[in-house]
Amino acid sequence: MSELTIRTATKQDIDPVLRLWVAAGGHRTVTDSPQGLLTLLASDPDALLVAEHDGEVVGSLIAAWDGWRGSFYRLAVHPHHRRRGIATALLREGERHLRARGAVRLTAIAVEDDPLAVGFWRAAGYEQQRSRARFVHPAED
Repeated sequence: MSELTIRTATKQDIDPVLRLWVAAGGHRTVTDSPQGLLTLLASDPDALLVAEHDGEVVGSLIAAWDGWRGSFYRLAVHPHHRRRGIATALLREGERHLRARGAVRLTAIAVEDDPLAVGFWRAAGYEQQRSRARFVHPAED
């Protein structure tokens, strides 16, 4: 495999990242849009990490810092590039990035009924928190 580069995303990566999420089979959410990613980058220019192989975006991870907790969202690797350590490399860079910003606790949001996602997070040393429920409400009325 050629060299893999992990870097923070730019505005030019928005469309490739959105295409990656579709190819990776992720569950679409209301923020999966060019405007949603532009808003993320405007708020935290370093939050979106991409893995690039031969000039192509093949992986992504949102490593968000809210000043209190580090959170991971949208870990995705293109199906043709899986099982090569890309997800782990993205995660380790995200962990390093968030710890450098002061995070002492890291959380990950994953689709609970996706065995690949749950298995990945467990293998990476994360424990599924059973004592909490996530409640979601659209910001718009």
